[in-house]
Amino acid sequence: MYLITVLGNLFIILAVTSDPHLHTPMYFFLSILSLDDICFISTTVPKMLVDIQIHSRAISYMGCLTQMSLFILFVCVDNMLLTAMAFDRFVAICHPLRYQVIMNSRLCGSLVLVSFSLSLFESQLHNVIVLQLTCFQDVKIANFFCHPSQILNLACTSRFSNDIVIYVIGITLGVFPLSGIIFSYYKIISSILRISSSRGRCKAFSTCGSHLSVVCLFYGTALGEYFGSAISHSPRNSAVSSLMYTVVTPMLNPFIYSLRNRDISRTLKRLHSRKI
Repeated sequence: MYLITVLGNLFIILAVTSDPHLHTPMYFFLSILSLDDICFISTTVPKMLVDIQIHSRAISYMGCLTQMSLFILFVCVDNMLLTAMAFDRFVAICHPLRYQVIMNSRLCGSLVLVSFSLSLFESQLHNVIVLQLTCFQDVKIANFFCHPSQILNLACTSRFSNDIVIYVIGITLGVFPLSGIIFSYYKIISSILRISSSRGRCKAFSTCGSHLSVVCLFYGTALGEYFGSAISHSPRNSAVSSLMYTVVTPMLNPFIYSLRNRDISRTLKRLHSRKI
């Protein structure tokens, strides 16, 4: 699954960079998202594979903090990029004549830079919270990686304060970007419904199908696991949910975009025939 994820996302990046027709804001964000998915899954899975091979379940304190920081960084970048892609689709469908003017290269680069900066800030905020914890009631993490909520649950402080931290950060990173996506698609659907021909409506909505599928997959698994860890303290359920959005979601993204997107499929076929 790890190899499929890395190779699939690398093919997406190769397709976007090699085809001049794909040098558009939508595919620029898609290539950055693919790169982020590679980094995201590489934060947790290689360590797990090595641990399985050498029959070890140990990780150092600094290694745990590093893994947690990188995990939060890349999952937040993923989150922000999905919001930026929703905004791109909103401009393309609701303001098609001004699309090239609004979604210029400067704005696209700024959106990526802002996404990375906010994600880095959130990652360091988690680090500061964990570094304030000087007492842990256990050293066993009920997951296959250093999940932030699991580390907070090990603290000697009251669980109520830990749950408050989880909810506040979850709302900040989940609900606000998700609200932006929902607002964008509300405007998109309103514009599509005003199109008179059914063929035009299908064509307009087909440009959003892949992104909408990835959004549902990402938020459905991530938010369910994040808030579920604060409500239900079942280690097995938490580990299975974590596996879904840290491994399965990045693996499925290339398939969703390659199978549902004609431009990507056409470019990949062209690259394959050129290689033959």
